Amino acid sequence: QVQLVESGGGLVQAGGSLRLSCAAPGTIFKLNVMNWYRQVPGKQRELVASLPTGGSTSYADSVKDRFTISRGNAKNTVSLQMNSLKPEDTAVYYCNTYRSGTTYWGQGTQVTVSS
Repeated sequence: QVQLVESGGGLVQAGGSLRLSCAAPGTIFKLNVMNWYRQVPGKQRELVASLPTGGSTSYADSVKDRFTISRGNAKNTVSLQMNSLKPEDTAVYYCNTYRSGTTYWGQGTQVTVSS
């Protein structure tokens, strides 16, 4: 069982920045891939950024050159640095990983960008 805990959401004006963090406390094995998704009401959850171990990061076209995913110094932590935020970035952001055929999600953190 993997527990994912997100933090760092909030309210920011357009053009501002936020940094989201995700940790997997108590997980003793290394998580090979960690992702950030987001979801707005009435729409499907969208993959925003992906960070596989030893692989290249990837981003949704809508966030390229504005968002950066990176691993933290502590094991099984990942951050999402979000710059030049736009109102359309408003969503609940979820940390995600999978292992041995099971997908795990955090509880989500709200990001609201005002115009």
